[in-house]
Amino acid sequence: MSFAFLSKRRFFISDMLTTIFRLLLFVMALLAIPLVAMQLTDEVVWTVGDFAVAALLLTVSGAIMLYVWSYARLDRRHKWLAIGLVVVCFLFIWAELAVGILP
Repeated sequence: MSFAFLSKRRFFISDMLTTIFRLLLFVMALLAIPLVAMQLTDEVVWTVGDFAVAALLLTVSGAIMLYVWSYARLDRRHKWLAIGLVVVCFLFIWAELAVGILP
C-alpha cells in the first residue's frame, strides 16, 4: 500500500500556508506606509478602524488574485482580465471609503 498521496497533500498544504503567510506579510508591509506617515506628519490621520478595513480589503483582494492566478482554469489572458477586474473593484471600494464618490 502506497501513501504517496499523503506526502503530496502535505506539500500542497505547506505551499498554500507559505503563500498565505507571504500575502499577510505583504499586507502588513503596505499598512506600515500610513503608520510611518502618521509618525512623520499630521496630515495622515488613520484610526484603528481604518487599518482594520484596509487590512481586510487588501487581504481579500490579494487572496482573490492568488486564487485566480493559481487555481482558476482560465487561459493567461482571462486570468489577467480577472485580476484587472479585482484591482478595479479594489480601487473603487478604496476611493468610495476614502472620499465617497457615490452620491
